[in-house]
Amino acid sequence: MQVFKATIEIIGINPFVFVPGEILALIFKEAKKSKGHIPIYGTINGKNYVQTLVKYNGQWRLYINTTMLPNSPKRIGETVSMTIGFDKSDRTIKPHPRLIKALNSNKKVKRVFDNLPPSAQKEIMRYISSLKSEASITKNIEKAIGFLSGKNRFIGRDNP
Repeated sequence: MQVFKATIEIIGINPFVFVPGEILALIFKEAKKSKGHIPIYGTINGKNYVQTLVKYNGQWRLYINTTMLPNSPKRIGETVSMTIGFDKSDRTIKPHPRLIKALNSNKKVKRVFDNLPPSAQKEIMRYISSLKSEASITKNIEKAIGFLSGKNRFIGRDNP
């Protein structure tokens, strides 16, 4: 786990901090990559977080959301104490068994799902897997199948 202090900056509406280059190098070495999203974990002012490092406009940034740091958009210019480390845990989102069943029962819909970008597949799986009640799961699987069939919007997206 690496320790550093950083000043919260903002790009658009998104608060973030820059991670020092020497710490990035250590994370890249442990992750065995320096491209794409890199899963990390750590603390901000002593509070645990799980996040992803992303490169935007040629620079690596650690975005600070309000679950990590309350009122983070209003804290631009504040210096925070950070720890950071590469997150080796498996972050694979497994599709809900009922979503799998629904996809497998309709070859056309399954083909559309399989041809979605991985990020869109993950978004659908994450959303349905996060639901708690059986009624919500049923309703949203029906919406997802309708979306994949070209009948309706789902998760804020138009038909694929």
